[in-house]
Amino acid sequence: MSHIRPTVSLGFSDEKVPAGTHMCLVFTRDEERADSLLKFLLAGLQAGERTACFSSKLTEETLREFLAKNNISYDECKANKAAILAGTSEVYFQDGKFDPDRMLNTLAAFHDEAREMKFSASRVIGEMIPEVEHVPGGERLLEYESRVSILLRDHPVTAVCQYDAKMFDGATIMEVLKVHPQMIVNGTVINNPFYIEPEDYLSGTR
Repeated sequence: MSHIRPTVSLGFSDEKVPAGTHMCLVFTRDEERADSLLKFLLAGLQAGERTACFSSKLTEETLREFLAKNNISYDECKANKAAILAGTSEVYFQDGKFDPDRMLNTLAAFHDEAREMKFSASRVIGEMIPEVEHVPGGERLLEYESRVSILLRDHPVTAVCQYDAKMFDGATIMEVLKVHPQMIVNGTVINNPFYIEPEDYLSGTR
């Protein structure tokens, strides 16, 4: 899209980013994962955005209690489809395999439905798990992440991808960094110096 995108609050950072920013959070402490996830969802709901979380570690009860402390009803948000919570495997590994095309279609539909439902914007936070390395199609993870950056040009879902540095080897984490334009370091969003434009990454020109 050629027009200027609105900026949105991430919740866990003082700065705002353009809607549709694709970010990577590589964490080593579970507290960092949980804190950024909850604050990201809260900021979206407070701004009237449609939000989704794909995580095996966040329960509905935890999210319900957190939102209640901030005067937001999780049950109301769930009922009007402002908040979607699903497990990582449930979303990413349908039918026991990882299918980048299906996931990209899911993100595009999420954005388009949010616009149709008159939400101000849309955002997704998802935690990838090491099981991806052992399911059919898992070898296409980096292809998927790179293609997400292309998709978000026309379907600007603000996306945070969480990776546990203790669960993936260093070589994988380095490749993950190459396919995210921005990275989150100590709660601050920075331009990723390791990033490779998706057209170059996918063509092998890197």
